[in-house]
Amino acid sequence: MFPSLAPSDLSLPDIAAFFWFLLCWIGFTVIQDRLLTARVAVNQHLKLVRRHWMRRMIDRDNRIMDSQLIGHTMHSCTFFASTNMLVLAGLVGALGAVEHAHDVIGNLTIAVRTSREFFELKMLLLVAIFTFGFFKFTWALRQYNYCCALIGSAPLPPVPEPERSAMADTIAEAMTLAVTALNGGMRAYYFAMAALGWMLGPWVFMLCSAAVVIVLTRRQGFSATEKVIRVQADALEKSRL
Repeated sequence: MFPSLAPSDLSLPDIAAFFWFLLCWIGFTVIQDRLLTARVAVNQHLKLVRRHWMRRMIDRDNRIMDSQLIGHTMHSCTFFASTNMLVLAGLVGALGAVEHAHDVIGNLTIAVRTSREFFELKMLLLVAIFTFGFFKFTWALRQYNYCCALIGSAPLPPVPEPERSAMADTIAEAMTLAVTALNGGMRAYYFAMAALGWMLGPWVFMLCSAAVVIVLTRRQGFSATEKVIRVQADALEKSRL
């Protein structure tokens, strides 16, 4: 018989908290990136804004400003990817001294005392989250490079209207895919904060996971930023009529 890989102190609340965490993360991501099509959140407003941006870009002879804006976002991707690697290096270092880290966390009065094996699983969850974030950031960076190629290949004005609209929509969609990957990486940071709650117990873990979803939902659909962007998107649509 093979020995069980599950720690002996892994409880049903811990298992439920872990699956609740996955449900919160995956569910929010699927709703935001796949299912939500109506223009009711920041991401959906910005899809429209990017289409208008690319139409203006094709109308311009000088596209230096557009390249600078793309370059700024690429620098953000590079920054987050580099920071992600530093966090991963710290986590791997902590795994190398896991016994000391286990003692330090276990001696905190607010932390739940667990076995070393269970503590290692919690640390490995953080490693997995930041590894996922690193792949998202680097994929976003690659996609922004593809967007640069698409922008560079756009013909100079005047461009016939059907061709102009189709080309602008294509470039805007490619940029949206890059932004979606960047958002996925940044979302990993938020849910990594929720995963830290597992050190304090399964119920805190569940509460932190739900809190992250509430914070992200508020920023996407009920924040002052959403209202400002919605007003701008509506004005862009009216100016097109």
